[in-house]
Amino acid sequence: MHKRLTWSKKVSAVAMSLGLIGIAACGGNNEPAIAPTETAIQTPIPSETPVESAEPTPTPVAAFTAPLTGLPVEQTVTNRPLAVMINNFGPARPQSGLTQADTVWEIEAEGGITRLVAIFQSKEFTDPIGPVRSIRPYFIQVGEFYNSVIAHVGASNDALAILQKQKKQTLDEINNSGISFYRDKSRKAPHNVYTTLEKLREGAKKRKYTETVAVPQLTFDPAPPALASAADATQIRIKFAVEDYRVSYTYDSATKLYNRFINDKPHIDKNNNAQLTATNLVVLATKVQTYDSYGRLVVDLDKGGDAVLFQQGKFITCQWERKQGDVIRITKDDKELPFLPGVTYYHVVPTAKSLDQYLTYQ
Repeated sequence: MHKRLTWSKKVSAVAMSLGLIGIAACGGNNEPAIAPTETAIQTPIPSETPVESAEPTPTPVAAFTAPLTGLPVEQTVTNRPLAVMINNFGPARPQSGLTQADTVWEIEAEGGITRLVAIFQSKEFTDPIGPVRSIRPYFIQVGEFYNSVIAHVGASNDALAILQKQKKQTLDEINNSGISFYRDKSRKAPHNVYTTLEKLREGAKKRKYTETVAVPQLTFDPAPPALASAADATQIRIKFAVEDYRVSYTYDSATKLYNRFINDKPHIDKNNNAQLTATNLVVLATKVQTYDSYGRLVVDLDKGGDAVLFQQGKFITCQWERKQGDVIRITKDDKELPFLPGVTYYHVVPTAKSLDQYLTYQ
């Protein structure tokens, strides 16, 4: 309002000045004075519409984010992660609880079948988790990447020796914590063992396991620089040793998520019939050896190797590495590649053949 009044005064002053000049000029010729027309000069009044600032609007920063996903949460996540061995045998599908996991690992067990390690921390839910299955040494290692309490049903002989001699903090339906699990009568054994977050936490508390631990600090970036020059890959297929474990993903640009398929059918969560999805996909190659007649494996999760990272419908060929006491990191040109905030799925394939023999994408 102040600016408009100022301009109005200026307009009046100009008009008055011109009027006086016109009167003086006419008076000199003894002719009647003619009043000046007020519309002779039209000075625009500046608009009061505020000018938008050139400064970009800052992106809101979440007060709290989940350690393993980088997603916003309502309060600090301090509870200890739980690593659950999930049965992925055909009769065990569809499994329950996988849509609630922060991270999922898929690795071959003996005979070429795969097993899943689901890491739960940031989400609270009461639905079942399972079917739960037995553990192997490298699955123990995955659980310990995140300082988790590990939940399983029995173990191979070498895995059981590790658990007992090193006094690992695990919940085993067979050996130390039957109360943490239950049997679902709608499923046939051994694909019928289930649990819940509540049961696992009660079991861990009863055994006086540490309830809060330091979790490795993962790197997240909503706009990873490497994606700017990455090539497209919206269809991904991963081949494991057995035909019944054909894994594929399709990128959905609307949700910015990868939809998971098993044997070309949507891989769903029995609890909610929702398809499994992930924001980040990692395929890493490593040395895998068979060491007995039963086909049990040694899987190297220490020495590093080739990897491919999939994000936002694009791919980046890279490497994986792990330092003592840390989680596996994905790197490119000796720099860590950040994850997009969201769920990450890891897939471990052997180096017996070149990586493109197990992984195809377009």
